Amino acid sequence: MNATSSYLNNTTDVPRNYTSFDNFANLRQSLNTMSLVVYCLAFVLGVLGNGLVIWVTGFKMKKTVNTIWFLNLAVADFLFTAFLPLSITYQALDFHWPFGRFMCKMKSAVAFLNIFASVWILVVISVDRYVSVVWPVWAQNHRNTRKASWASLCVWVLAVILSSPYFIFRDIISTTSSTHHNKDIIICFNNFALSDDFETPSVNQLRVFRHKAMTITSFLLGFVVPFSIIVSCYAVIIHRLRRNPTLASRSSRPFKIIAAIIITFFLCWAPFHIMYLIELVTHMPNYTSETLNHIIVIGFPIATCLAYLNSCLNPLLYVFMGQDFKDKLRKSILNVLETAFQEEEPRSYTYTNSMVTIRSKEKSVSDAEV
Repeated sequence: MNATSSYLNNTTDVPRNYTSFDNFANLRQSLNTMSLVVYCLAFVLGVLGNGLVIWVTGFKMKKTVNTIWFLNLAVADFLFTAFLPLSITYQALDFHWPFGRFMCKMKSAVAFLNIFASVWILVVISVDRYVSVVWPVWAQNHRNTRKASWASLCVWVLAVILSSPYFIFRDIISTTSSTHHNKDIIICFNNFALSDDFETPSVNQLRVFRHKAMTITSFLLGFVVPFSIIVSCYAVIIHRLRRNPTLASRSSRPFKIIAAIIITFFLCWAPFHIMYLIELVTHMPNYTSETLNHIIVIGFPIATCLAYLNSCLNPLLYVFMGQDFKDKLRKSILNVLETAFQEEEPRSYTYTNSMVTIRSKEKSVSDAEV
């Protein structure tokens, strides 16, 4: 594999040089088909599910610290899934990018924005649960929606900073593809040297250095560090809950929901980061292992599918595990359907009905701390 083909293919959604993998042609085709199905499923469920979460937590539920956390998680996942049609089209066209340089940059930047925003929101949630369990009096006096909003804003600023290099280094280039009968196609790839020169040793050294720096930074700040904080917080929380049965029974539901979200995030994104590290090895000087090439060809589509599915799983967890969210969602959908199908009523009756609805809500509104 020459330097040009190697670095044109250093991305999760661009195929590597498959000329040495003719025996895997049928498997590749199956993996591409699987990826298209998963991407479409993630898009439909992610946009609808996260849209409903944004609607319910942002407009239908009482504003609390927890609803702010879940609203921000839903926004991050919604942005990511909203860009999935670009990946679906790219995959369907056998990795030909027709959308131009700017959208190539945006697609990659939004994907990593989702990674960093989601995992650091989970860190903030874990720290929040830690403070609530370890220092309950302080949390009762200082834990409020204003501080939660500022903490969420800080997470988004951090996520934008960490994902901005993926906007800078993403690029497009026209190349000849054997899978397209030697026709010219446009590839969306990571141009870490910001240069079309793939032959000069000094340029390729810069390319390798930046590739290594980006991969290690993403692995550390997008996975290792945040999950170390999360695990540490929950280790202390579990220890405290075991010592205090009353506190454990009162905190069981929110603890289970948040724990499920974190475990799901870990299982979906761990293979993705591992594959990125393996792929980095294949760009090192004097690399010759065909085994790792096979692992990447097979592993990357599977790992990417898992990562994409994570963005549509959280709404399902809320529905199946969060009773308050489930009730609000059901009532909100019923209200919309009733409004859509009811006939126009006299003004006085409408007013009376609205007052009854308001009083009913006042009686039934809960703390909404899922």
